[in-house]
Amino acid sequence: MGKNKLKRFRENLEFSHMIQPKMAFPFEDHPLKGKWKSEFFRRDAPIVLELGCGRGEYTVNLAKMFPEKNFIGIDWKGARLWRGAKTVQEDCMDNVAFLRIQIHSIAHFFEVNEVDEIWITFPDPQLRESKEMKRLTSPRYLDYYRKILKPDALINLKTDSHELYNYTLDLCSEMNYKIFRNTSDLYHSEIVDEVLEIKTTYEKRWLNEGLKICYLQFSIDK
Repeated sequence: MGKNKLKRFRENLEFSHMIQPKMAFPFEDHPLKGKWKSEFFRRDAPIVLELGCGRGEYTVNLAKMFPEKNFIGIDWKGARLWRGAKTVQEDCMDNVAFLRIQIHSIAHFFEVNEVDEIWITFPDPQLRESKEMKRLTSPRYLDYYRKILKPDALINLKTDSHELYNYTLDLCSEMNYKIFRNTSDLYHSEIVDEVLEIKTTYEKRWLNEGLKICYLQFSIDK
């Protein structure tokens, strides 16, 4: 393991806005479950999650754009989370947290109806058929989200993978989930939204390579 990565791991331990449970998959609920507003953010404001947030670029930019909301970036890669956490510290932001967990343990960290919205930005599409259950928009993961989301809460998927986009779109149709907005070519569509103009480092690279970006906004309430 490189010295730079070890340094980041040590620094992560010093960030008050970085939550790192000892176990990858806890068997008990975390003390902050149901208490994020009262005990962590100390204000009653909507909670928005970014799942598989990587460097936290979307989380941080959303938090700057909407200071009236609370944002939590979730990922398992500590060295990547460091970058977002460092930015939050440098910019003195008080509406951002980072949670280092496996996403399938999410119900141990959030109470029923505690989360207002979810963003899934450029996840690993897990394209092999045998990996379907690992897709962050698979029925397995949507069931995890259903346990913590408020009724009619929005889920946003932004991806360069047309396979994952079409898979999720087909699933929404099959399950009769409500679709609010969708496009297979975001930056040549009629959708205009400053939130969707946020671009991660990887997205910029893919756009430079000529890839089209897909976007789907839906609710898993029928």
